[in-house]
Amino acid sequence: MSRNEDVRFVSSAIKIPRSSLAHPVPLLSTLPFARHNLSFHLDRAREAIQGFLASLPRQWRPRFLCSSSLAVVRQEAETNHRRHGKEDEERVLISEVLIRNKDGEALERVDLEAAVAAALKSCRPNSALTVREVQEDVHRIIESGYFCSCIPVAVDTRDGIRLVFQVEPNQEFQGLVCEGANVLPVKFLEDAFRDAYGKIINIQHLDQVIKSINGWYYERGLSGLVSYAEILSGGILRLQASEAEVNNSAIQFLDRRTGEPTTGKTRPETIFQQLATKKGQVYNRLQAKRDVETILTMGIMEDVTIIPQPTGDPCKVDLVLNLVERRNGGFSAGGGISSGITSGPLAGLIGSFAYVHRNVFGRNQKLNLSLERGQIDSIFRINYIDPWIEGDDKRTSRTIMIQNSSTSGALVHGNAQSDHGGLTIARVTAGIEYSRPFRPKWSGTLGLMFQHAGARDDKGNSVVRDIYNSPLTASGNACDDMLIAKLESVYTDSGDHSSSTFVFNMEQGLPVLPEWLCFNRLSARARQGYKIGPARLLLSVSGGHVIGNFPPHEAFAIGGTNSVRGYEEGAVGSGRSYAICSGEISFHMFGPLEGVLFADYGNDLGSGPTVRGDPAGARGKPGNGCGFGAGICVDSPLGPLRLEYAFNDKLASRFHFGVGYRN
Repeated sequence: MSRNEDVRFVSSAIKIPRSSLAHPVPLLSTLPFARHNLSFHLDRAREAIQGFLASLPRQWRPRFLCSSSLAVVRQEAETNHRRHGKEDEERVLISEVLIRNKDGEALERVDLEAAVAAALKSCRPNSALTVREVQEDVHRIIESGYFCSCIPVAVDTRDGIRLVFQVEPNQEFQGLVCEGANVLPVKFLEDAFRDAYGKIINIQHLDQVIKSINGWYYERGLSGLVSYAEILSGGILRLQASEAEVNNSAIQFLDRRTGEPTTGKTRPETIFQQLATKKGQVYNRLQAKRDVETILTMGIMEDVTIIPQPTGDPCKVDLVLNLVERRNGGFSAGGGISSGITSGPLAGLIGSFAYVHRNVFGRNQKLNLSLERGQIDSIFRINYIDPWIEGDDKRTSRTIMIQNSSTSGALVHGNAQSDHGGLTIARVTAGIEYSRPFRPKWSGTLGLMFQHAGARDDKGNSVVRDIYNSPLTASGNACDDMLIAKLESVYTDSGDHSSSTFVFNMEQGLPVLPEWLCFNRLSARARQGYKIGPARLLLSVSGGHVIGNFPPHEAFAIGGTNSVRGYEEGAVGSGRSYAICSGEISFHMFGPLEGVLFADYGNDLGSGPTVRGDPAGARGKPGNGCGFGAGICVDSPLGPLRLEYAFNDKLASRFHFGVGYRN
């Protein structure tokens, strides 16, 4: 039989003493298995010492040890020693010290005899001993862990007293039975006991193994430990593991001011859906902590605590979730800057007004209504988000969106139109998207959107051509209609900005009606960060390509704060294809301030003339360019604020201001 076959797991009901009911989650408890067994063996040693006293010749028996209150354990012996003093302890001359088995015969194993000899500190031939010193050596023999009993026997010979230690070794380890361990890996036990197979069971070593098993539970946050162990006949070791399983979970809402129980607005099933801790699992305090963080990220709770509670079954635990709800909704107002607007001191300023309801129907569904308005840009948006569709076990979210926007057309068609004033692109968009994680660190999105888009002058009139007589729509009509199927996949190594990121996006125009546009738009971007001493190196690359008939204003624009710095927005070029690479070295300066050195390069890959009307060629855009410079980044409540000064390859310079990290 191989060793691995000697490790057997049995799932069964676990009986724990009633005293343990007050501690159903024994996370910090230790199980002094060896101490329990040693206490048992030391009790037997007490009887052995009494037998040793009886075996002494009457004239050699110490008078003060003849009382019925004989102390054997070390602490009591020391108390007795202090009470009587060394001058009252009578010594017995020992002429010979022998080590024998329980039958009085020589030990067969030399290593066991050596273990006994190593434990003897006081008992030596031709030495005068007190009973306390004999008893301490008996303790040391037992505490070596190899023996289940040790009986000192005094034999009166013509040469004096012969002291014989009759020891009984533990059994040889032949197999293991572990009951109640439902989550403990078999391999862990196999590795722990592999070297002990066929050897004498050492109680001290066994105690260390049990502590390592308890440590395995503790390190993983699991509520479990070895509650009982015994050596069965035939050298079979039996371990009993106690694991606290989750029984029932209950939710209790607390008032945010008084802390008293109150009625909550969130449905319990919405909360339970977020929990990874389920009934029947072994309670894991680390998983419970992650559950708390998950509930807080819902955005509808102000405070969350999970409290384990005892049950009538010591192997089960109930969970009580104390929740303090946030206000469900409210109005907000603010402002910002559009990085796409570069002309005029106030042209880029944007004001915003929004209403948010965070917990529609008590299901953690979000309703956002927002209006952003600037001198040129304006966006009205309605979003209805269900972060986790009920009944779905894949954490699929759904977003329904309606948007009416008007943005500057300067990215592709320049900043000024002599015939029509400032050119804007008006879009009405409606769609639905489904997103879910499908692998660790990977998530995906599928969506379907309808878009109605066209160009407007500063008076709101439709225009179909710019001042260079280049078309502004793909269909030739005042507006283009598109039904777009969207696919997006995102890889994120961690939440840190310098971590690895990869994003792939594909949009397919579906010509359901003859006048609807048909095209395929692919784009991807990747980012990788490296630590170089106290500094960080961030490398990023992005690119894309469009096939089919698409509006000129949807061409890839190159240049600007989030593209090639040192150029105005879209000043490098616009094309069907593009590639941009960037490198940044950032370093901490002081407080929340970081310094940044950067270099960017962008190229339209010669695709500028293939865009309908060639808007880039008509405006003399080079199609490629690079920029370099330095800047500072401040971590603020609004997010990272970036101020950068850059030169382009024509040695022109400009400032760039941005909110948030570059894509």
